[in-house]
Parts: sequence; structure tokens; C-alpha cells
Amino acid sequence: MLSVALFNFAALAALCLAMDKHFADLLRRKPRSAQLLALRVAGGLLLLVALLRAVHLEGLALGLVEWTALLMAGLTLWVFGLPYQSRLLLGLAAGSLVAAPLLMAVPA
Repeated sequence: MLSVALFNFAALAALCLAMDKHFADLLRRKPRSAQLLALRVAGGLLLLVALLRAVHLEGLALGLVEWTALLMAGLTLWVFGLPYQSRLLLGLAAGSLVAAPLLMAVPA
């Protein structure tokens, strides 16, 4: 379950950075269109990986519910944390991108 939450959090970070305003605010430079496209694709793929992991661990019905709940929890962190601790959120997203695949190796 923790790996699903971490994948969702990293996906939300990628999708957040895929927006011009957030990219410029957080990274302090203008994004290129190829970077924005790559971030959108990465965010979508990370959401798909999280969904597949949740379904694999809990089955279809419960996995969808778990994935949605964890997605909303991560989204709440981003919405309320972005105005105040944006750099911290980026660090947490980078850490979650590293930790999530490592947690997948641990048996459920």
C-alpha cells in the first residue's frame, strides 16, 4: 500500500510540474514544450503503475478504492502544501520516486 501512495505522490508531482506556472515557480526557469510533454507522460505512467500495483495487491474492487483514496490523500498534500512548502514537496516527490520501486521488491 505504501508503494501505491508513493507512486501516486510522484505522479502528482510530475503532473504539477507539467503546468507552466508551477514549473516556473518551482524550478525558476521557463519550461520547454518537450519537457512539459515528458512530465505529462511520466505522470500518467506513474498513475498507471500505482493503479496496477493496487489492483495486484488488493484485487480489482478493493484496489480501485485504495488507489482512489491514496490519490486523493496525495492530492490534498499537494494542494495545501504547494503554497507554503513547495520545495519540501519536490524533495519528498523525488524521495518517493526512489523509494516506491524499492518497496515493490518487499513481499506484500
